[in-house]
Amino acid sequence: MTHRHSRRIVAIVFAFALAVPAFVSAQGDAKPTLDITLTSKPSPPKTGDNAFEVVVKDLSGKPVTDADVSVQLYMAAMPAMKMPEMRNAVALKHAKDGTYTGTGKVMMAGGWDATVSVKRAGKEIGSKKFPNTAK
Repeated sequence: MTHRHSRRIVAIVFAFALAVPAFVSAQGDAKPTLDITLTSKPSPPKTGDNAFEVVVKDLSGKPVTDADVSVQLYMAAMPAMKMPEMRNAVALKHAKDGTYTGTGKVMMAGGWDATVSVKRAGKEIGSKKFPNTAK
């Protein structure tokens, strides 16, 4: 490697090192904008159809009634078992007082992440991840 290439690599590594703490700090300082809770029936979820209920409130406790709310179910791939990652999106409908409900399928037992996404006019205004273990 030439001296010129070494200087470029050092400059890139240095720039990256400066950027990483700023990114981590910005992410760590982010405050939630909504209070989001998720429940399922049955609880814990089971393989097959499950009823999901999400309650969305602003930070003052006022129900959010005009949002598009969905739950994204995700299970990581298991290469040893030759199983690909699994995803399933569940759109929820507003029922009352910031409560959104819907039914979605859990494709197999095991560890799942359920991420609730709350949007207005197509822009995400809040989200929260909930780890689950389906039976």
